[in-house]
Amino acid sequence: MTRPSSGKPSSVAAQKAAVSPATLGLARRVQQGERSALARAITLVESSRADHRHEAQALITELMPNTGKAIRIGLTGVPGVGKSTLIDQFGSNITMSGHRVAVLAVDPSSARTGGSILGDKTRMARLAVDPNAFIRPSPASGTLGGVAARTREAVLLCEAAGFDVILVETVGVGQSETAVADLTDVFVVLLLGGAGDELQGLKKGVLELADIVAVNKADGEGAGRAEVAAKDYQAALNILGSSSGSWKVPVLTVSGMANRGLDRLWETVLAHRRAAQASGEWEARRRAQNIKWMHALVEERVTSRLRDDPAIRARLCALEAEVAASRLLPAAAAEEIVAMLEGK
Repeated sequence: MTRPSSGKPSSVAAQKAAVSPATLGLARRVQQGERSALARAITLVESSRADHRHEAQALITELMPNTGKAIRIGLTGVPGVGKSTLIDQFGSNITMSGHRVAVLAVDPSSARTGGSILGDKTRMARLAVDPNAFIRPSPASGTLGGVAARTREAVLLCEAAGFDVILVETVGVGQSETAVADLTDVFVVLLLGGAGDELQGLKKGVLELADIVAVNKADGEGAGRAEVAAKDYQAALNILGSSSGSWKVPVLTVSGMANRGLDRLWETVLAHRRAAQASGEWEARRRAQNIKWMHALVEERVTSRLRDDPAIRARLCALEAEVAASRLLPAAAAEEIVAMLEGK
């Protein structure tokens, strides 16, 4: 006997039913690979407006079945390590081999003005004119890990548009790099040789996240320094060990300027994918990333309420004044704000 329906649609069905004709049209254009539509879709998901947030969620839900097939590569390194030059050449090599490459480049935002230069298209001259590449610079806006708040959604949109290799370039200015590792399949750390005491300045936490380490600028007079540094880094990694049972983190020497070692870097990325898929770590990593994405969205919604609710915002300003004047402990002020969020 067939159980009667409760009349309540599933959450996914309800979301699909709520998709506006304009959003459906945008989704179709993204799937057809229209670059202007992809750019507009990313702008939509980056918006902080409440109505745009709901529209963006409907758009992502509509496109979700067409996502998940790309290789997601995160690249990080301190300013001056040559990330943009390397990505420009590396991405061009990949498109020449028949792939479509999307670069999500996160520019640092000014702590004073909130502005961002967004100059990655000028630093990636080859990819900027490559018909099989798409570059999207976004401001970090203070987000930890040097990853824009909506990079996860941007990755999905690029996949839906048919890009099968996604490169995420992070700011690399000392923030927690966990964010980029939590949304990519392969995490590449770019380092320099001959820049002082490399091991002393190396962050242990970043190495523990790395799937591949690459010493850049291994050309000309820097080639020898890069080889020495690579051996030192490999020794450090051997001491740290690997978090993966199926993969030993390799240290490569590369040059984005001279296009040296980049084919080997790509082959290593593919080897990592094969090893992770064979061990089941590939899918496990993506499942864990989805859960962390959910928690990040919960934290964002709470922050949005602090910013958007007039009553909470007004009380928050008053509490800030009390705390600044040392008339109220920060812990007591925080408890009051939490109570307001809970509706008490």
